[in-house]
Amino acid sequence: MGITKSESFTNEQNDMANLFKAMANPARVAIIQYLLKVDSCICGDIVNELPLAQPTISQHLKELKNANIIQGTIEGKSICYCLNKDVFETIGRYFMGMYIKLDAKCC
Repeated sequence: MGITKSESFTNEQNDMANLFKAMANPARVAIIQYLLKVDSCICGDIVNELPLAQPTISQHLKELKNANIIQGTIEGKSICYCLNKDVFETIGRYFMGMYIKLDAKCC
């Protein structure tokens, strides 16, 4: 197994890589799109929307939550999830900064 050299990179580079890694799965992209559509939901709602088993969806939700991409609040026996707006603002600023710096004459 290779050794990571994350200490060789900036905090921003490591943070963005961690966010992208957490989102680098089509099921997680589908979960994010679903949460955008409904604004918030209960875990069972996601299970009804995606062709995956409940434990699989729970694992994807855990990865998204660990990366701070989603937030969850407990309501009785259910968990209501929503997107973390601050994270998406960070991602938006990151890509906008890249877009602005693109040279129209390149390739």
